[in-house]
Amino acid sequence: MTTFNDLRISSDKNELDVDMVHAFLSQETPWAKGMPRETLERAIAGSLCFGGYVGGKQVAFARVVTDHATFAYLCDVFVLPEHRGKGYAHALLTQLFASESLQGLRRIMLATTDAHHVYRPHGFEPLSNPALFMELHNPDVYTSA
Repeated sequence: MTTFNDLRISSDKNELDVDMVHAFLSQETPWAKGMPRETLERAIAGSLCFGGYVGGKQVAFARVVTDHATFAYLCDVFVLPEHRGKGYAHALLTQLFASESLQGLRRIMLATTDAHHVYRPHGFEPLSNPALFMELHNPDVYTSA
């Protein structure tokens, strides 16, 4: 657990406000629109998760899918709109990347459409060789059921 100004950061999944995280991801984000709560619960169970808390209330979230040895995928990062602009995303990512589980990894990836400025200070760059990467992508998986 770490504190940045009034933001307390924890990787204890038992502290997560899953109702708030689910509501924000499934209703407010383009990448998880319509995600069933059960899907989020399975994702949290299989991931390294970080919550940011102000006054005991969760205001930020980040999730990392990793094998804890070679690779990680950073996803579902958000700060609630009324708490943005205070450095909370930077503090959350700094704490996340200091996690013992993410040390010595060969590659950490993420996908973002409009938050490149958030991730650049943490060392992220565009793919050096995009031709190496392929994907299976089903963007309507949550809404087509």
